[in-house]
Amino acid sequence: GGLVCLIGQILVIKTKMTTARILVLFELIGVFLAAIGIFDAISAFCGAGINVPIIGFGASLAKGAINAVKANGILGIFTGGLQATAGGIAAAIGFGFLFGIIFKARTKKM
Repeated sequence: GGLVCLIGQILVIKTKMTTARILVLFELIGVFLAAIGIFDAISAFCGAGINVPIIGFGASLAKGAINAVKANGILGIFTGGLQATAGGIAAAIGFGFLFGIIFKARTKKM
């Protein structure tokens, strides 16, 4: 996890990439690692350090899509990733809504 964060911080400091682009890049890395079948080996070594960040989410999307394609055919491309990550997506939406109600949003002062 620390190495993933270090790489992200270096990208923020040394490049003109926005944090949103870095987020998408990390997600796509997770999808790629799961698609070629090496994410599980990396996950066994790194544990939560690779599973908790967005890379793990990308890998979960890819694994869900791959399993759904095997079970349901080509339609699984669209349904598998969402089925595999529905709990995390629902929690993010629910907690975001809850915190939006509890806390007052403010514009960041530069």
